[in-house]
Amino acid sequence: MSRGTLLYAQSGGVSAVINATASAVIAEARAKKIKVLAARNGILGALREDLIDTSKESAASIAALAHTPGGAFGSCRYKLKSLEADRAKYERLLEVLRAHDVRWFLYNGGNDSADTALKVSQLAEEFGYPLTCVGVPKTIDNDLAVTDTCPGFGSAAKYTAVSVREAALDVAAMAETSTRVFIHEAMGRHAGWLAAAAGLAGENPDDAPQIILLPERAYDEAAFLAKVKQVVAKVGWCVVVASEGIHTADGRFVADAGGAADSFGHTQLGGVASYLAGRVKAELGYKVHWTLPDYLQRSARHVASKTDWEQAQAVGKAAVRFALEGRNSVMPVIVRTSDAPYRWKIEAAPLSKVANHEKKMPAGFIRKDGFGITGKARRYLQPLIRGEAPLPWGRDGLPKYVTLKNVAVAKKLPDWEG
Repeated sequence: MSRGTLLYAQSGGVSAVINATASAVIAEARAKKIKVLAARNGILGALREDLIDTSKESAASIAALAHTPGGAFGSCRYKLKSLEADRAKYERLLEVLRAHDVRWFLYNGGNDSADTALKVSQLAEEFGYPLTCVGVPKTIDNDLAVTDTCPGFGSAAKYTAVSVREAALDVAAMAETSTRVFIHEAMGRHAGWLAAAAGLAGENPDDAPQIILLPERAYDEAAFLAKVKQVVAKVGWCVVVASEGIHTADGRFVADAGGAADSFGHTQLGGVASYLAGRVKAELGYKVHWTLPDYLQRSARHVASKTDWEQAQAVGKAAVRFALEGRNSVMPVIVRTSDAPYRWKIEAAPLSKVANHEKKMPAGFIRKDGFGITGKARRYLQPLIRGEAPLPWGRDGLPKYVTLKNVAVAKKLPDWEG
C-alpha cells in the first residue's frame, strides 16, 4: 500500500536561494522515505498534471540545488481566485492530488501562494480528503507577515548593498568631470525593504546612498530635487536608491507603465530610475546615470548571504516536518530571538495570519526626513546579509550550477481544459 506522496511547487518570482529550500525539502523527505513530486511551473503544473518525479535525481544533484539560483522546477505568476469564483480549478487540483496519492502539499512562495495553500486545504477538508498543506516562505520583497524575514530577501539585500557601495566608488572617482548623480532602482511595490537595505552601503550621513526613496513615504518631487541639489553641493556627487513602487500623495505610482497589469492583477511598473534621472537632468542640469538591476538583484547567487541560505534550508526542512506531523494550514516562519549576537529559530504560524497580509517598513525604520534609514533599521537589516554562502567554482571561472533531468510522471487524468 502506498504511503502517500509529497507535492512541492515553486511560485512567483524566484530567488538566489529558493532552490536551497527545494533541496532541503527533498532531502528531508527522502530521509523519511517519502516520495516527492514537483509541479512544473508552480500551480499550473498541478492543474495540468505536469508533475516531476524527483526520485529520478541523484543525491548529488539534489545537494547541488542548494547553491543553484533560479527555480529548478519552474515557477509561475498565476493567481487562483476565491473558492467560489475558481471552484472548478480547485476541484481539478484535488483530482490531480487524489490521482497521485498526494497527502502533503508544500507551496513555496509569497502572499498569493500562502493564500492558495490555505484555500486548497479548506477544499480538501470540505471533501474529506486527507491532505496537509504547508506554505513555505519566499520573497525578495520581505513583505510576508509574521516571519521576521523572508528567504530570498537577505541575498537580494546583500547584492543591493554591495552594488550600491561599489557604484558609489565609481561615481565619486568621476564626479568632477562626469556623472554627478547615480540612481539605482530596487524592486519593491508597496514595501521598501530592498531599497532600505541599500542604506547598509554607508555608515555616515554623507556616505552613499545619500537618498533612499521608499513607497512608505509619498514622493514629493520638489523635496527630492532640493535634496539632490543639497547633497551635490556638499559632497560633490549623489547616489539615489529608489524603490520601484514609490508613489505620489494621491497614490499614483511614479513609474506606472501605462496602466497595464500582470497576471496577479498588479499594475505593471516601468523604470522609476529613468524617470527620476530625466527630472534631475531637466531641472538641475547634472549629468545622470541610472541602473535597473531587475532580475540581477534576485538571481545573484555569487553574492548570496549565508544567513539567507541557511534560513532557506531551515524553512524547507521544517516544512516537511510540519507536514508529516499533520500540522495543516501552517507556514514555517523565522523568529528572531536576539540582535546581538544574531539568533533565530523556526516556528509554525497559521496561514490565515500570513495570507493576504503585507508587512511594510515600520515608521521607526525610516529617517524623519524620509530619505534614509534609522539605526533601528540598520540593526534589523545588517545580520540578514552576513556571511558568504558556499559556492563551487569551475576551472572556467564560472559557478558550477546543476540542471535537473525533471522526468515527468505518467498522467492519469484527461488533459486540463482550463
